[in-house]
Amino acid sequence: MAQTGKASYTGLFRHTLDGKGRLTIPSAWRYAHEESDTFLATPHPDGYVAVLPPAEVEKLHAKIAQMALSDGAGQDFVARFFSQTQSFSFDKQGRFIVGDDLLKHAGIDGAAVLVGSLTKFNLYAPSRWEKVEARTSGENYGDIMRRLGI
Repeated sequence: MAQTGKASYTGLFRHTLDGKGRLTIPSAWRYAHEESDTFLATPHPDGYVAVLPPAEVEKLHAKIAQMALSDGAGQDFVARFFSQTQSFSFDKQGRFIVGDDLLKHAGIDGAAVLVGSLTKFNLYAPSRWEKVEARTSGENYGDIMRRLGI
């Protein structure tokens, strides 16, 4: 059963896909959700899978609902975006099936790194996550914090 409060997606978890292609959402991330809650998983242009939890799905829904039908380029983008996006909920163990196209996009083959980013989380292949860590380490880490005002 979901608990009250906002879910915060923080931390890093290394999980292995099971034989059915399922990943487990860390218990720390699912405490505020019901099994029937809808998440969206979508390929990110930088080579990982972005997972939007229900609160972010609602924000996206509101934005899309405001778009004019006459906005051809916008409608084309939305069609393309959602043709690649997977809607899912998790089972009692917190597992969800990751589609083959999403796994291929992220280069995930067997093992995945689940990385929190406060309001959502991302799925990376271990080798791709190592590259992110390298880009954001040392002096770069401090520079990025200052740029973001953190």
